[in-house]
Amino acid sequence: MPAIASYLGRTLAVFCIFTLSFVAPVASQTADRPLFQNEDGLPTLAPLLAEVTPAVVNISVESRQTAEMNPLFNDPFFQRFFDMQPMPQQPMPRQQMSAGSGVIVDAAQGYVLTNHHVVENGDRIVVTLKDRRQFDAQLIGSDPGTDIALLQIDADDILALDLGDSDRLLVGDYVLAIGNPFGLGQTVTSGIVSALGRSGLNVDGYEDFIQTDASINPGNSGGALITLDGRLVGINTAIIAPSGGNVGIGFSVPANMAQAVMDQLIEYGEVRRGQLGVTIQDFTPDLADALGIEAGVGAVVTQVEPDSAAAQAGLQPGDLIVAVDGRYIAGSADLRSQIGLKRIDSNVELQVIRDGETLTLDVTLRGAGVVTAVTGDRVLDRLSGAEMRELQPGDPFYGDLSGVVIARLDPGSRASRSGLEVGDIILAVNRVPVASMTDLRQQLASVDGALALTVQRGSTRIFLVMR
Repeated sequence: MPAIASYLGRTLAVFCIFTLSFVAPVASQTADRPLFQNEDGLPTLAPLLAEVTPAVVNISVESRQTAEMNPLFNDPFFQRFFDMQPMPQQPMPRQQMSAGSGVIVDAAQGYVLTNHHVVENGDRIVVTLKDRRQFDAQLIGSDPGTDIALLQIDADDILALDLGDSDRLLVGDYVLAIGNPFGLGQTVTSGIVSALGRSGLNVDGYEDFIQTDASINPGNSGGALITLDGRLVGINTAIIAPSGGNVGIGFSVPANMAQAVMDQLIEYGEVRRGQLGVTIQDFTPDLADALGIEAGVGAVVTQVEPDSAAAQAGLQPGDLIVAVDGRYIAGSADLRSQIGLKRIDSNVELQVIRDGETLTLDVTLRGAGVVTAVTGDRVLDRLSGAEMRELQPGDPFYGDLSGVVIARLDPGSRASRSGLEVGDIILAVNRVPVASMTDLRQQLASVDGALALTVQRGSTRIFLVMR
């Protein structure tokens, strides 16, 4: 389980875990499915769990990590003193095992939802069902921004859970978490929805977390969070754990967000996000006074990129965006998440307040060539862990150079270990210029041996060799 060292100004261990939540139905939970009673007339959830737990699976991941060697081992004096043979110059890779959970969401196709961080850099992914059958899984695609990944298994006679409408969840709704904590085996815990719309765990991600006090521990990543009617409402992905265990604060990716990501992973193998082309910040009382707008919530536009979707639609600096497609905006992070789930070329209706008047603007989102390379993509596998995009206005060297920018790197990923850094501009692959993501894909597909990347790093041009 990965750990996040700092959260909201405190040093806390945040363990990522998998959880799928179930959404409340249109009717009330008790009216649609009353609480069960056992033979003694006592309330029980056992019949519900007997129905849903076969859809929650364990996931084990095999990967190879480079082991760091003590530099003393290569010191000639040290070798002679201890009568040691010279060590190999290249660090030796070692096999590493990790585990998490997942949820079957399509029995016919064998689709399993889980977290990106669980399957990241995996060489082999094995899914184990509740009946102990095991299957090698194929990674259909993965999205670091939402920490969602989609696997596929070739299996018969399996149970799937339907994704529910997580927008219907309310604080106080009862939920159950199902997963594999600490490798103990399938475990069920209960609690309530503690809060909605949480963000701040990953400033680079797209966050709209469901917070719950149902016990979630390391190993639950990808397990199920369900309502009492057995519907899936989220994917558990993180906990705040100062002592290394559950303290009643866990987070799940909403089912609606997981559904939007899954649809694109099935269609494209990646998430192709549309971009609005604005710089924004939270709307505060001070900004309300400065802009002459009544206090409220939303996101204030501070800058509009030239020739962007926002500029085409007529957005202006100082506009207050209060809703997207009729859904109100809680702040800048909420706006970023909502736009980040929209596809390239999708039409979006923005409700905007400008000079005290409410306007409705229709925007057609554009793409910036953003592609996340993940293990399993035969072309971009050698650059897995890197988020790349084409040069755009505002970037250094825009208009002077043609290439692909490294926008973000996952720590410890293959691309990171190769020596690439955030901000690097890939100009050529084996001396063949690459001016776009399409050029990069085509050139990578044509190279079977070592890769020689021509990279612009600041004012310096360097070569990076990847084998």
